[in-house]
Amino acid sequence: MKNGILLVDKPKDLTSRQVVNQLCKIYKTKKVGHTGTLDPLATGVLIVCLGTYTKFVSAISAYDKEYVATMQFGILTDTLDLEGNILKEEKVNISEKEIRQVFDDYPKTYWQTVPKYSAVKVNGKKLYEYARENKEVELPKRKVEIKKIEILEINKPYVTFKVIVSKGTYIRSLILDLAKSLNTVATMVSLRRIRQGDFSILNCIPLAKINENTPLLLVTDLFAYLKVEVSEKDYKKVLNGNTLNLTNDDLRIIVTYKHKDVALYEKKEGCYHFLMKL
Repeated sequence: MKNGILLVDKPKDLTSRQVVNQLCKIYKTKKVGHTGTLDPLATGVLIVCLGTYTKFVSAISAYDKEYVATMQFGILTDTLDLEGNILKEEKVNISEKEIRQVFDDYPKTYWQTVPKYSAVKVNGKKLYEYARENKEVELPKRKVEIKKIEILEINKPYVTFKVIVSKGTYIRSLILDLAKSLNTVATMVSLRRIRQGDFSILNCIPLAKINENTPLLLVTDLFAYLKVEVSEKDYKKVLNGNTLNLTNDDLRIIVTYKHKDVALYEKKEGCYHFLMKL
């Protein structure tokens, strides 16, 4: 079984799940998971974990994400992007100065309403399932952080901007909220994720170029974890997957023996617990 991480440049018109399904076939494994959904309309950084590296999914999912997005004022759809049904169209008369002011003054943290066309679950059912059945449900709110937002281009009714956000932030919803601050509506035209944590789009491989011989990234390629040399006694514990009592404070460490990488360990309740063999 293949173990490692792939930095994929997701193409347009595929769901993140469809990308994972393709990689399952390429690498002949079912143990594959991505670390942050991209809508079919969106492209860019999709970090995919295979085999034992699926243990990293939750940690990587928590990383900040950076996007380049284009919004269009004066149009509102049910999905908040151009793939949805148009709900409202209106003429927009706002100045470039007003647009820049809203972007400059936008709050760093706020409670964002989750889009009704999303995979967030309410009472065990995904919101998009309620939407497709035309069933009303109270949309949950999440506290999100807009760490940095910067306008790249204004060509009314379009605005292209770059934004760094916390986990769980929906750019579609942010676009709608920005428009509300200008007393109008807007929808997302395009979206590209250009970074997640320290993983840049510059290091991603287009999905079409990935095959069974595409090398996977390993722990030592990806993370600057502290390396801790252990004794022969502790090495035997490592071989059996046992816990280690070490005095380090790092959450995760790479255990080495005779200066060779042996295993990844994680600290829980004062002890280091075996995570995976290296």
